Amino acid sequence: MPSSAFSRMIDLVRLMGWFDVERARMYRLILSIVTLLVVFVMIVSSRHGIDLTGKPLGTDFLAFWSASTLALSGKASAVYDLTQLYAVERGSMPVDPGLSSFLYPPPFLLLCLPLGLAPYFISLTIWLVTTGTAYWLVVRRWLGDHAGAVRGATMTILAYPAVIMNVGHGQNGFLTAALLGGGLWLLDRRPLIAGALLGALIIKPQMAFAIPVLIFASARWRVMLSGSAMALLLCIASWFVFGTGAWNGFLSGSETGRGILEHGLVEPGKLVSVFAAVQILHGGVALGYVVQAAVAVGAAALLARVTWRRDIQRGGDAAVCVCAGALISPFFLDYDLTTTAIPLAWLFSEALRRGFLSWEKAVLVAGYLLPLVTRDLALHLGIPIGPLVLIALLSACARAAIWKAGPVTPDRGSSGYDENLGHHATSVA
Repeated sequence: MPSSAFSRMIDLVRLMGWFDVERARMYRLILSIVTLLVVFVMIVSSRHGIDLTGKPLGTDFLAFWSASTLALSGKASAVYDLTQLYAVERGSMPVDPGLSSFLYPPPFLLLCLPLGLAPYFISLTIWLVTTGTAYWLVVRRWLGDHAGAVRGATMTILAYPAVIMNVGHGQNGFLTAALLGGGLWLLDRRPLIAGALLGALIIKPQMAFAIPVLIFASARWRVMLSGSAMALLLCIASWFVFGTGAWNGFLSGSETGRGILEHGLVEPGKLVSVFAAVQILHGGVALGYVVQAAVAVGAAALLARVTWRRDIQRGGDAAVCVCAGALISPFFLDYDLTTTAIPLAWLFSEALRRGFLSWEKAVLVAGYLLPLVTRDLALHLGIPIGPLVLIALLSACARAAIWKAGPVTPDRGSSGYDENLGHHATSVA
């Protein structure tokens, strides 16, 4: 292929001037319609709450609801006994749903406690509506309000494929993303509240691995104190409510979680971590941990470097923190990509403010579509693209965080900002 033709092909992706407001609006509409259709089909095709695959609607939520049922009956420690948990799950469904384990710490069990007070499907609906509303409010805030960017935000958020992934699993991705995004949004606005929200991530600690790097690198000590107090308070409260038995059950079950990761009891294609990518490529457990550690250290180092700067764009350290956290955790599933709506929203908002830099449109599109394609590519084709897209998003957010205004460069000037997206931000967002 002639070099000039190859360069033109690269420019099509690097600049994406062809990706104008009309295309963005059309693709968003298509995704929104598909999302609604999938939810509709899931509901109408189910029989007594069982979908066409023989699984209950909100498959993973069954573990939350069953754990609550056991805890409400005074058997909190039995939540971590797979035999007893499965007995409740099996007894609550007209068919064998298969085992859904509960590997979360007692503070999350404390949060789940009211779920068993209502019938399963009513509880599932309340769970998704309440946590989904919190998620929508937080991501809408990160989209920003300059240039009319909030108009159309609801459709943009609902069309994000991670939303339907989380709904289908009945998972806690909305909740953890709301806590993470809300806490990071309030870092400098309300540091004590920010710390409390981030500390509440003790309910799912792997979602908070990058937060200490951000806190220490930026010397946000009030956030640290508030977060530590909240995490400690939730641990003490859960011990007071459930007793020592629940904590013993959780700690003894940690080996179960490790076995699930290392022995593929959760298919690696469902994860988007570096560790899972190595497993998909037949690299082995030891190599997986080595590569995972190397990427985690690199992501943490980049986060620290960005955060140490005092001249970054507001919110840039938070966006980098979310991306780094997704790369640091080896147990990061595709429905956890709800959290990456935060850096995607921030990067998009920044691009509207100062114009799209080279590769930014491509990264935004790839990151937005990642939850839609990552599982199928990994499971059926053996192509684990998740970590690559997350690394690209991390790099783009780091560059945007330290970007300084200057003369219009050829990349920016030819990126189609003015004629395609910049003056039509209202329609795209």
